[in-house]
Amino acid sequence: MKEGQKRFLLSLIPPLLFLIIIWIVKITEIILNVDFAYLGIFPLKAKGLIGIFTAPLIHSDFEHLIANSVPILILGTGVFYFYNKIAYKVFFLCYFIANIWIWFGARQAYHIGASGLVYSFASFLFFSGAVSKNVKLMAISLLVVFLYGSLIWGVLPIQPHISWESHLMGAIAGMILAIYYKNYGPKRKIYSWELEDDDDNIEEEDKYWEIPHNDKKDTYDEN
Repeated sequence: MKEGQKRFLLSLIPPLLFLIIIWIVKITEIILNVDFAYLGIFPLKAKGLIGIFTAPLIHSDFEHLIANSVPILILGTGVFYFYNKIAYKVFFLCYFIANIWIWFGARQAYHIGASGLVYSFASFLFFSGAVSKNVKLMAISLLVVFLYGSLIWGVLPIQPHISWESHLMGAIAGMILAIYYKNYGPKRKIYSWELEDDDDNIEEEDKYWEIPHNDKKDTYDEN
């Protein structure tokens, strides 16, 4: 197996494990005929603090779950593939930062679902590509915008039953992390003409500081 294929398969594992967990939670709700929505984030209430840990694992129905599962798999794999050294940090920071902000600043209602994480990943990849000017990451950024362009509208309070606060705070968290970790991930390819320009600048600087040498023997006046 080639190194690239192995790395890709390894990058699939963390988002797949997360998907297995949230699907088990939903199936458990159905089997036990219970509703775990009370484990969501309820802003500024002690009862809602547990949601900082559990809210992304809970979904209102299978439609909600499926809608989050596909982008979690695609975007999560992208994060772990291109940022494998810091991917777990990015994952947990995206997970908790947005949830904490939701508890402090969202509407008085239960906020559930992994859509905040989806927005965090999408924002992280988009701004990482823009900040680093990396061709591969910029291509992923364009793919994110093309496939999930509707994400932009999700940060606006258009539909009252959707937690747009989760979307907005997740997007902001992803952007901040992209800027903070701008020196990580794949490096921008440096082309030969850029190296030639650097060499020319170095040569010119060396010429500027070069001390001319006289081939003739130096003579000194003695008093």
